[in-house]
Amino acid sequence: MKHAWKSILTSGFILASTLSASALAEKLPGEGITVQPVQSTVAEETFQTLIVNKAMEALGYTVKPTKEVDYNVAYTSIAEGDATYLAVNWNPLHKSKFDKAGGNNAFYVKGTYISGAAQGYLIDKKTADKYKITNIAQLKDPKIAKLFDANGNGKADMTGCNPGWGCEGVTNHQIKAYGLSNTVEINQGQYAALMADTITRYKSGKPIFYYTWTPYWVSGILVPGKDVVWLQVPFSSLPGKRAGIDTTLPNGKNYGFQMNTMRIVANKKFAEKNPAAAKLFSIMKLSINDVSAENMMMRQGANSSADIEAHANGWIKAHQQLFNSWIAQAKKAAM
Repeated sequence: MKHAWKSILTSGFILASTLSASALAEKLPGEGITVQPVQSTVAEETFQTLIVNKAMEALGYTVKPTKEVDYNVAYTSIAEGDATYLAVNWNPLHKSKFDKAGGNNAFYVKGTYISGAAQGYLIDKKTADKYKITNIAQLKDPKIAKLFDANGNGKADMTGCNPGWGCEGVTNHQIKAYGLSNTVEINQGQYAALMADTITRYKSGKPIFYYTWTPYWVSGILVPGKDVVWLQVPFSSLPGKRAGIDTTLPNGKNYGFQMNTMRIVANKKFAEKNPAAAKLFSIMKLSINDVSAENMMMRQGANSSADIEAHANGWIKAHQQLFNSWIAQAKKAAM
C-alpha cells in the first residue's frame, strides 16, 4: 500500500475532483465557517496537517493557511479560540502543555490520528558494539562519555531537541535523574540542522549520540539496528505529573519515554457547534509508516510547499475510498 501511494506522489499528478454534480449541489456542514489550523515549526508535521485541512475543505469549511507556532502558543491559541485545531498533539508527551492551557475543559480530543510513535536516545552501532554500551547510565563513566565528545571539553555531546519542545523537559530531567550532569551535555538549537551535523560526523566515522523520535526522517538515514542502536535507561523517570509512570515497553525494554500517539486537538466550543468536524477529528487515522515515507521524500529534496501539497494529495488519491468514508461519516453526524 505504501509503495502504491508513493508512486502516485512522485508522478506529480494533481488530485482530481471526485465530487459528483449532486454532491456539488448539496449544502455542506462547514459552509460559511472559517477555521484556523496551527502546527509547530517542524516542517515534517505539514503533511499530516494538510490531510486534515483537505478533509475539512471537503466538508465545506474555509481553511486558512496553517500558522506555524511554538507548541505552547498552539495550545493557548486553540483554548482561547484564536486557532481551531492542531493535528499533532503528542500524547502523553504534551500532557503538561495540554493541561496548562485548559485540558478537557478547553479542548475537544477524541480518537487517535497516528499511533506507535517512539522516542529516545541512540548511539552509533560501531561504538556500541566495541564498548558494549547498551544503557545511557554507562555514560556516567568519563571514559565512555569522552568517546562522544565533539568539542573537546571531555563531556559527551548529545544532540537534543529544540528549546520549548515537550522532549526538552524530559531529556533535561533524565540527564539529572541518571546522574549524567557531569559527563553529558545536551546541544540544543534547530534540531534538523544539529542532526545534519550529527549525520556528517557519523559518515566521517566518528561516534554520535542523539535524541530522536518517530516518525521522522532521521531513522530513515540512521537506521536503528543497522547504523545506530537505542539506549535503554536504568529506570523510569519522567518529570512533573508523569513522575512514577513506568516507561517500560511491552517488549520489556525501557527507552525512557512512553510510546506516544498523535491526536487532533480542537477548540471545545468549536467542536460542540460543529459535529461534522468533531466526528471527522475522532475517526481520521494515518499510518506512521506513511508519515515516515513522506518525511524521507522531504529529506531527499521534495520539501517545497508544492511538494508537500502533492504528497498530501497523493496520499488522498491512493486512499480515496477511506478518505471518502471519513467525509460521509462526518456529514452524517451533522444531520
